[in-house]
Amino acid sequence: MSNSRSTGINTPDTTADTNRNDTDLTAFQRECLRVIAVLDAEAGDCYGLAIKRALEGRYGHEINHGRLYPNLDDLQEAGLVEKSALDKRTNEYLLTARGRGLLADAFDSFHDDLVAAGILGGGE
Repeated sequence: MSNSRSTGINTPDTTADTNRNDTDLTAFQRECLRVIAVLDAEAGDCYGLAIKRALEGRYGHEINHGRLYPNLDDLQEAGLVEKSALDKRTNEYLLTARGRGLLADAFDSFHDDLVAAGILGGGE
């Protein structure tokens, strides 16, 4: 099912779940979204093992396949990530418009909190 409001990305129809925000995700899932965004922007290498390696670099320890792939599947089911086959053994994961929006909203909220706490200046 495609959402007719898509902006060039074939995103799943998730209109029934319009209130999802980043607090509905685990910290690991939020980190997965961030890694996918960075990998896509830097090299376009958003396949499972590249995501795994990037997460291992951030966490400083090995990420188990049994942890990574179910979380990527959950992000896909939530309409935040699109999964497509690169070949018979490799899947690519890209953020949907909704996933990018969720990351942007989370950043804005975090920034506002840091400004309110006096940690960052309020400069625009």
